[in-house]
Amino acid sequence: MYDKECDRLLRINTVGMREWLHQSSHYNRYEATPYKALDEFFQVYELKNTDRLVDFGCGKGRLPFYVHNRCNVSVTGIEMSGQLYQEALENQASYMQKVRRSSAFIRFERCLAEEYEVETEDNRFYFFNPFSIQIFMTVIANILRSVEQHKRPVDIILYYPTSEYIEYLETSTPFELINGVKVSSMHEKDPNELFLVFRFGA
Repeated sequence: MYDKECDRLLRINTVGMREWLHQSSHYNRYEATPYKALDEFFQVYELKNTDRLVDFGCGKGRLPFYVHNRCNVSVTGIEMSGQLYQEALENQASYMQKVRRSSAFIRFERCLAEEYEVETEDNRFYFFNPFSIQIFMTVIANILRSVEQHKRPVDIILYYPTSEYIEYLETSTPFELINGVKVSSMHEKDPNELFLVFRFGA
């Protein structure tokens, strides 16, 4: 009920799950981050209005709309599914009718995550297990390449993180774990119900 109510307030529709017709070992089903989890995380984790967040596997756009509305931060949603991308655009049209004018933008790109060209202002990157570790490694390499060219601190935000993602970041990259937020409002006995934030740079 809470998710539907939050959707209604933002004038969007992001509830439900979506399995892929042609199941791939590299791409996971669509499922949005619960609003209660986002509420808890953003009470602890601060975004400045100079930050720019990229949501890999954004689906219908729940996180981009939430962050844009709550933090007045520019957000880019990356989605490979044509259907979900279309639904994100429909949500955007509805959301923009109610949102006050803002210097922060919200946009969606339909492409594979590993093909997204990381922009120099992008500095926060969000993942809710959208794809395999192989694709994750490629995306992280793209982010690090961008940081090498344009030095800046960047954060990787993982929700419901897999051990593979964590191990890769901790053992094979310069990212360091700086924060963990356990989501108390969700399934109490699930140890994976948390956010982890890894940072590289000052």
